[in-house]
Amino acid sequence: MEQPQYLMDTNVVIDYLGNKLPASSMDFMNDVIDAVPHISVITKIEVLGFNAPEQHYTILSDFINDAIVFDLSNNVVEASIVIRKKYKTKLPDAIIAATALVYDLIVISRNISDFKNIDGLKVIDPHSL
Repeated sequence: MEQPQYLMDTNVVIDYLGNKLPASSMDFMNDVIDAVPHISVITKIEVLGFNAPEQHYTILSDFINDAIVFDLSNNVVEASIVIRKKYKTKLPDAIIAATALVYDLIVISRNISDFKNIDGLKVIDPHSL
């Protein structure tokens, strides 16, 4: 059976790199990271857009460079439009959800309420594992 693939939301990247997850969640996230992390271009923008001290910025930048970053393909853009219209979702969350749906990924997010009503989208909260 094929292993599930995950798309990390920005808050999970920050929580993971800041070691702010429970121990069992860190174990899960270590497995996700070892399998090569997937993120949306939105997460890249949000993570690298922080005004972090240089040593933290280097950690963030290294993480992003090691991740698979899904850009805004036409399919993701079209799915984002549908999500925004149907669910009144904020643009960054719509793009993350659309990316997960287009590439058949499970979203990992602390803010599951941002995604809970989107049909077909699977979301897990690493804080509740």
